[in-house]
Amino acid sequence: MRYLALYKSGELQKRVAKGYRRLAACDLCPHCCGVNRIKSEQGRCKSGLKPRIASANLHRGEEPPISGSKGSGTIFFSGCTLGCVFCQNYPISQQNNGETISISQLAKRMLLLQKRGAHNINLVTAGHWLPQILAALWLAVPQGFSLPLVWNSSGYDTKSALQLLDGLVDIYLPDMKYSDEKQAVLLSSAPKYQEVNRLAVQEMLRQVGHLQQDGDGIATQGLIIRHLVLPEQRAGSAETLSWIAQHLGKETHIALMSQYFPAYKAIQMAGMNRGLTSSEYEEAMQALKDAGLENGWVQELEEERQAV
Repeated sequence: MRYLALYKSGELQKRVAKGYRRLAACDLCPHCCGVNRIKSEQGRCKSGLKPRIASANLHRGEEPPISGSKGSGTIFFSGCTLGCVFCQNYPISQQNNGETISISQLAKRMLLLQKRGAHNINLVTAGHWLPQILAALWLAVPQGFSLPLVWNSSGYDTKSALQLLDGLVDIYLPDMKYSDEKQAVLLSSAPKYQEVNRLAVQEMLRQVGHLQQDGDGIATQGLIIRHLVLPEQRAGSAETLSWIAQHLGKETHIALMSQYFPAYKAIQMAGMNRGLTSSEYEEAMQALKDAGLENGWVQELEEERQAV
């Protein structure tokens, strides 16, 4: 809710204008398609001018400081700047399923989630809708909106786009998916992912610092990094976790995730068409320990998802 000061000063309105100017030759994500989204042209993310969402509801499946006891007010945006072959939400991200709404309707969804008791507003895969979200926030604040904002992203965010969020987002929840360029391109169509991602998380940390929680354990500000372990260690877990410890600090909160299962195109991809083995996940957990990263959460490897 740090955005209240920026709203009162008029800075939020200036950020909205800056964001919309970038839509005219869109460069919000690293693909820099250059399409004119003001005229509803579509680039890599399959997104035009008006926001498109798949759902807006209370969600209790996030990390404990995000979900809390009442749930996170989660808005899933349609489209994506990545093309992950294993995406579990591919009907939303790759097939663009969802509902096109107005900016005022998006503001109303945020206000409704606040009324329902959400601890925060959790903006999922929202980078390609950044200007529209700023505009919705500008409409919602004078109507009483006051929840913390969570930026829940793939981590494929440009530093210049993130700077439009400085002082507006309270909690950053990015992925760090890959340490290897080849895997990033093969599995997510994300050239220069490592370079872009590492600059992005450093900018996020600069803006919000390390995780802070209130007396009830609810996140109020800070950074939480998610890392999904992949078969054959294709995510480069050990290298990524070591980099986090060295460049962001050992106090960084990490969510190490075991929930990979073959979905979408990965079903037919050699090496990716199975779950994790226990040894693969144990190797990642050991890398977490070796890096000295003690803050955060480690998912259990569910037996039904394990590779035989």
